[in-house]
Amino acid sequence: MSPSDGTSGPGNGERMTAREWIDEFAARLGTPPPSEDDFRRILELAAEAAHSSERMAAPVACWLAATAGRSLDEAITAAAGITPESAPAGG
Repeated sequence: MSPSDGTSGPGNGERMTAREWIDEFAARLGTPPPSEDDFRRILELAAEAAHSSERMAAPVACWLAATAGRSLDEAITAAAGITPESAPAGG
């Protein structure tokens, strides 16, 4: 992270890594951050959603999986099964 003298860090033009940001966000929410394997699987779910539709589907798909209480494996399997042919008409 940044030194205590304030010369670097997010407020001074230096960006945090994704892992640093997620770890801090998890701490603020009072929950443990994802393991390295979970982190990779979350990105896999996000990629499935983004590459199958529009990029904005990625974070919403992750939110839906968490809200539904589904495992990452279940969510990735469900996402991989979505095709234009499987979607209801009128979306």
